[in-house]
Amino acid sequence: MKPKKNPRVDLNRDRGLFFVIGLALVLFITWRALELKSYDSVKQVLIEHQTVLDIKEEVPITETVKIAPPPPPAEPEIIEVVEDAAEIEETVIKSTETDQEAIVDVPVISAAEIEVEEPEEEITVPFAIIENIPVYPGCEEGTDEGKRICFQQKIQEHIREHFNYPPTAVEMGIQGKVYVQFVIDTDGRVTQIRTRGPDKLLEAEAVRIISALPRMTPGKQRGREVKVPYSIPINFKLM
Repeated sequence: MKPKKNPRVDLNRDRGLFFVIGLALVLFITWRALELKSYDSVKQVLIEHQTVLDIKEEVPITETVKIAPPPPPAEPEIIEVVEDAAEIEETVIKSTETDQEAIVDVPVISAAEIEVEEPEEEITVPFAIIENIPVYPGCEEGTDEGKRICFQQKIQEHIREHFNYPPTAVEMGIQGKVYVQFVIDTDGRVTQIRTRGPDKLLEAEAVRIISALPRMTPGKQRGREVKVPYSIPINFKLM
């Protein structure tokens, strides 16, 4: 005697329909995954430390200015000679030269009374060999080596905080490394910023970042405040 099955609870009845539905669903998910687009919108700035000793300076192009020729000289005035019978007394001019036998009193000045003013020379000492490096605000405490490490870390933090990738450079896909060199003068201010990079847009952004550096304590060499050059590369990279 065969067991009776209810056709409503037979699982194999709609097996073909379920297979077709599952296959269609898998094909739809695969098609959407292939059509999905992604855009490069993540920007990253990489900061490296290295000493750049030589940066070529751009020599400005001079233009020749044409100077107009001078006007012709004016005609000389005509001098009329008038005869005069009156006698003219001659003026006798005595010589002011002294005779060799005359005695002239010259005041004697001792060497101690002579003051010689020496012109102040602006001395530039490289960052790597200076005795007292410029102190970045917040790096006043610690040893000389600790101040040097703190100075480099503060420069990196400043660049990361003020970094802004130029939108035009992003649209054009411009990237590369910009070498920046600047001088910390005897007042602790950042001056003489020079850059060399693959594009003017990236160079202008590097100048803007370095110009925003705060005023520092100037570096000293043998107790005297001196200028200190410093260089750092900024890497503009699209990810």
